[in-house]
Amino acid sequence: MDELKDAVKRKMSFAQTMRAVLWSFIGLRKGAEHERDMTRLNPVHVVIAGVIAAAVFIAVLIVIVRMVVSQAAG
Repeated sequence: MDELKDAVKRKMSFAQTMRAVLWSFIGLRKGAEHERDMTRLNPVHVVIAGVIAAAVFIAVLIVIVRMVVSQAAG
C-alpha cells in the first residue's frame, strides 16, 4: 500500500505524462526514456492520459470515416 502512495506522489506534471503516453501510442519511445519515466510517472496521470488519448483517437477515426462515407455518397 505504501508503494501505491509513493507512486501517486511522483513529480512529473500531467503535461509530461500526456507526452509520454502519446509517444507510447505511436510506439516511438526510447528504452532509456521509458525506464526513466517509469520511476517518475504518476500512475493516476497515466490512466487519465491514456483514456483521453484513446477517446481523441476514436473521435478522429469517426470523423475520418464520416468524411469518407459522405464523399462517396455525394
